[in-house]
Amino acid sequence: MDAPNAYTSGHHESVLATHRRRTIANSAQYLEPQLTMGRTLLDVGCGPGTITIEFGARVGDANVVGVDMAEAAIAAARTHAADVGSTVRFERANATGLPFDDNSFDIVHTHQTLQHVPDPVAMLREMGRVARPGGVVAAREVDYAATTWFPELPGLAQWLELYRRVHRATSGEPDAARRLVSWARAAQLHELHLSASAWVFATPAERNWWGEAWAERALESDFARQAVDGGHAQISELRAISDAWREWTRHDDGWFSMTHGELLAAPPPG
Repeated sequence: MDAPNAYTSGHHESVLATHRRRTIANSAQYLEPQLTMGRTLLDVGCGPGTITIEFGARVGDANVVGVDMAEAAIAAARTHAADVGSTVRFERANATGLPFDDNSFDIVHTHQTLQHVPDPVAMLREMGRVARPGGVVAAREVDYAATTWFPELPGLAQWLELYRRVHRATSGEPDAARRLVSWARAAQLHELHLSASAWVFATPAERNWWGEAWAERALESDFARQAVDGGHAQISELRAISDAWREWTRHDDGWFSMTHGELLAAPPPG
């Protein structure tokens, strides 16, 4: 039986490895003009903290806090910070009940977290609460239904259909990007600025890294457990999906892209 509001992917090493690869350049370019020294920043759903620590290098470590609900993610972020000599602070917190006063931060950022919470409007409203007047709420979300790949392997089509079904059964909305405007308006954010960008995996090194990561996730992450325990797939189907990912990595003309929506908004007036 599905566990409602469980994190679809979990924190298996194959998942954290993909999260660690996120940088400002590949996941937060739309926010760069806001990243000036001295501004305070809260990173909600920080995961293992890669982007969060980069934010600290731009605005000052003492001005940045990363929060995540998962203790495993916070532990990984603190370890990474220690490894690179960063003093960015990481705390465990619920995204819909942030432990900060109103008007605490100049920038309140999230990346691929709204899709995993039971009430994304409540999360955006909470992000707006802790953002200062004149500050910004920033969100970047993927849209799984807009994912494209080549060659058009049936196993990857099976993966996408299964992933979206498991995600909805356990963890919210996989096609979050197209809903950003609706969620932001419902949260009473205003001065909305929208953009889009994509992750693209097409070089041999990119294909091998991304395909191998998903081949492992298809069998060993919480996604695999939830797919089987929830009655969405048999282990034989997951093996076939894993094999399809590895087949895709071997295609010299392989392509994979994931479209993301990006939101910059002002907190609610007053």
